[in-house]
Amino acid sequence: NGAEPLRHYDFDLFTIGAGSGGVRASRFAANFGASVAVCELPFSTISSETTGGVGGTCVLRGCVPKKLMVYASKYSHEFDESNGFGWKYDTEPKHDWSTLMANKNAELQRLTGIYKNILNKAGVTLIEGRGKIVDPHTVDVDGKLYTARHILISVGGRPFIPDIQGSEYAIDSDAALDLPSKPEKVAIVGGGYIALEFAGIFNGVTSEVHVFIRQKKVLRGFDEEIRDFVGEQMALRGIQFHTEESPQAIVKSADGSLSLKTNKGTIEGFSHIMFATGRRPNTKNLGLESVGVKINKNGAIEVDEYSRTTVPSIWAVGDVTDRINLTPVALMEGAALAKTLFQNEPTKPDY
Repeated sequence: NGAEPLRHYDFDLFTIGAGSGGVRASRFAANFGASVAVCELPFSTISSETTGGVGGTCVLRGCVPKKLMVYASKYSHEFDESNGFGWKYDTEPKHDWSTLMANKNAELQRLTGIYKNILNKAGVTLIEGRGKIVDPHTVDVDGKLYTARHILISVGGRPFIPDIQGSEYAIDSDAALDLPSKPEKVAIVGGGYIALEFAGIFNGVTSEVHVFIRQKKVLRGFDEEIRDFVGEQMALRGIQFHTEESPQAIVKSADGSLSLKTNKGTIEGFSHIMFATGRRPNTKNLGLESVGVKINKNGAIEVDEYSRTTVPSIWAVGDVTDRINLTPVALMEGAALAKTLFQNEPTKPDY
């Protein structure tokens, strides 16, 4: 019937990216009897073209370290409230930032080890290095070629900093989770939940926090009462909101402090300026265009309802497809894909 002759591949599935979606798809596929390999960049708390780590965004530079820092930041409010419940202490509690960072990073090392172990136990081959697609069935990892019946792209997204004058002085959410010292006075640009989570964290560890949003209110797209309530409560905690302000430039002074110029004026004296202005799919330098995988204008991989790209043997799940960018969604898409490919049970992700 004109079908291609059965050729021999090194693996049934080769996954590029060992974050939530990639690990889930690979582990399930291996449990269904497929031979599976995953490639991932070496571990680092901050992602780059050359660093990443098994576990991906949520585990290494998202939900997990964020929660640890939220827990740290909540104590200051509890100390304040404890006096009314009869607690007395002679000196104000002090926070040691370097202890928090060291313990947080030790926990990330432990978790990346657990994820490696999960893959190992499932019988998945883990290859450290940068994967690039050479043809519809071949991946090059740092010069070594691997063939696979199916290739899965699950490389996630990266924070996006707009290109304004002085943007090289700004930090993103990756860097904000791993600062060498506590910010004394921080500007956070953005009004979404990543911006507000960091505003709460830095406010709790007693930094002076300013939040700059383009809209009148925070959390665009959320319930209106929640938007009002969150904004009011955060302002009561001492977080200063600058509404309907768009950043235009960052200027670094001789003393190292930063000024943020917006459409309404300039505020000076920031130790840090953080942008929480969205994330973009991490699709550069993967060789996608050369093999014919279609990418939309935001850099996201276009997929059908079964997570298949425009190349029949190449699939994509998670934030790289820019569908619904949340950890449980990537897990669900990865599980659905493993069923589609290796259980003879075509399964559409169910949002």
